[in-house]
Amino acid sequence: MKTINTTIKFTDGKQIRLALYPEVAPITVENFVKLAKENFYNGLCFHRVIKDFMIQGGGFEYRDGLVHKTSQSIKGEFMANGVDNRLHHAPGVISMARTNIPDSASSQFFICVADCGFLDGQYAAFGMVRDQESLDAAIAISKVKTTRWTYYDDVPVEPIVIESVLVE
Repeated sequence: MKTINTTIKFTDGKQIRLALYPEVAPITVENFVKLAKENFYNGLCFHRVIKDFMIQGGGFEYRDGLVHKTSQSIKGEFMANGVDNRLHHAPGVISMARTNIPDSASSQFFICVADCGFLDGQYAAFGMVRDQESLDAAIAISKVKTTRWTYYDDVPVEPIVIESVLVE
């Protein structure tokens, strides 16, 4: 399977290396790569982290709290939306976050840190971590101390900021 390698670099020096699968979710991969090349993700944070579930980022930055940043919505590439995407939400899989509207994904993504098979067919999985070190980094992020901020739950107490997303 063809892959596009990317790396999420964090301001603390850690990184998560990903392999994206354009054959599985071409619109989603194209959108993610486009946003990465436009430096859209630079300075954004992982704003929702849940131990034994997932870490979510790509839509907020910290400025005296969370400030939302959006991009154009794309088609949701998953089975319940008529797209034959069979990528299992296993530990290390990256997928698009969305609202209850099937075609509402834009820039936010999440990385599973546990088996999340209950998400299969409902969210557009589009790649996975490339190595154990990257999975370990995602799991470590999922275990940080969180708090509630206004109406957001599971917000890291210490910001987890994306320095850049590099397309290799």
